[in-house]
Amino acid sequence: MKELYEIGIVFRGFILVSYEFKKIEKKDNLSKVNMDFRGGFISAINIFAKNAFNNLSLEYLESGNILFIFKALEMQDENCDLKEPVILYGLVDKKKKDTDKFVKKFLEKIDPILNLFITRYSKKDLTELNQFEPFQNEIKDFILN
Repeated sequence: MKELYEIGIVFRGFILVSYEFKKIEKKDNLSKVNMDFRGGFISAINIFAKNAFNNLSLEYLESGNILFIFKALEMQDENCDLKEPVILYGLVDKKKKDTDKFVKKFLEKIDPILNLFITRYSKKDLTELNQFEPFQNEIKDFILN
């Protein structure tokens, strides 16, 4: 997927793991994007969509030439009795594609990544961020192979 910038996984507003395939070209002199803001935005927009549209999940947003694609499922932290949303996101160069068709194809491709993450880390302490570092390579290998 040559148009892919980044894939990451968000839980409770924090990016637990992400892999950057290529840099997004900046059109101004803004400093590096704060990843905490990105994770918070992704969680907030997911909660908004679920509450405002009767439990429907948001699949994508467009901003300029960037397509934000989301896949939300649920998982349980070891310190909580309830399942909570875990969101896999992809940042993709939009170009001039049939967006709906591309999003569907992308979501089908990345679905195993999110399922593997949930299987591996469900009912574990998700505040220990170091445990997710090896998963970066799994994201990379899955996409590039």
